[in-house]
Amino acid sequence: MAEHSASLEHRLVVERTARVHTLGALQAPDAWVVLHGYGQLAGRFISQFSTVAGPHRTVIAPEALNRFYIDAPRPGGPSADERRVGTTWMTREDRDADIRDYIAYLDRVAETLASEAQRLTVIGFSQGVATACRWVALGKTSIHRLIVWAGPVPPDLDFARLAQRLGSTPIEIVLGDRDEYALARASEDELRPLRESGIQYRLVRFDGGHAIDPGVLERLASA
Repeated sequence: MAEHSASLEHRLVVERTARVHTLGALQAPDAWVVLHGYGQLAGRFISQFSTVAGPHRTVIAPEALNRFYIDAPRPGGPSADERRVGTTWMTREDRDADIRDYIAYLDRVAETLASEAQRLTVIGFSQGVATACRWVALGKTSIHRLIVWAGPVPPDLDFARLAQRLGSTPIEIVLGDRDEYALARASEDELRPLRESGIQYRLVRFDGGHAIDPGVLERLASA
């Protein structure tokens, strides 16, 4: 009986259709790219930014490329038409390829929808924090402001590269005092790499949980 050889892995770069939602005037001088968290969809996520969008600011919410059913199939459970769908920026499986793909994707989003903006702000929420940090550090897009909300700065980040891209601009770290997912965030171990790399940061705390707080959002918009 003939022995079967081990399979070979091949890599192909393919085109994909990505979904991006916007609020406000696309030609506005101020643009915010907002990156949602794990299991979220961009259309729902961007609705939380309606109060800060308008003729002078466009809000752009790219949707992560990896969709999945949040509800597991089970006897007597919801049908396929009723099961909730969410997205994720990446998993541990083939993570480096996913990171390269979403960095290229976000560069394309900024080039297509924010090329006329005089100021570009990037906000990452929850899982979107790691995505935002990697994009700012490794992408081609120049930004003016980085806000990380309710999520960890990835420890494997190229902090020297991020420091070079940010210059003297501080990262704004937003945390809810009752955030069950991020109570340990902004610990000494997490902030040390920022300081050692010369990256300035500002902590913004609020009385709330793992969510976008409207009051904090308004203050960030008016800063």
